[in-house]
Amino acid sequence: MSNFETVKGYLLEMGFSFDVENSEEELVVVNDPDRGIKDLVIDCEDPIVILEQVILVLEKDSSEIYKRILQMNRSLVHGAFCLNEEGNILLFRDTLQLTNLDLNELEGSIDALSLAMAENGSELLSFVGK
Repeated sequence: MSNFETVKGYLLEMGFSFDVENSEEELVVVNDPDRGIKDLVIDCEDPIVILEQVILVLEKDSSEIYKRILQMNRSLVHGAFCLNEEGNILLFRDTLQLTNLDLNELEGSIDALSLAMAENGSELLSFVGK
């Protein structure tokens, strides 16, 4: 069984369905609005799996916002908030090794995203208008 098939199996076991599946690129997109999961891209790029979700578009550059995002990162269990190359899109991103990936590890990363959104969602949304 390929790493991609293993990851898909874990996601199905966690109760996710795939809104997008691209076997050639070895990626899927999952959603679970109740858990703060919206268009979470899970991309197998041997030797790692990348989990990435757009959080919001930042309308203005602000060192205050960037500072606060870095402070939020300190409390995240897995993954981190980061910016795209242009610095205007806030993302959640995590990477895991595929070689010995297990269900608990993948579930922990996804749960970390859910927790990050539950704990920081309101404050993150306040950044949109700043």
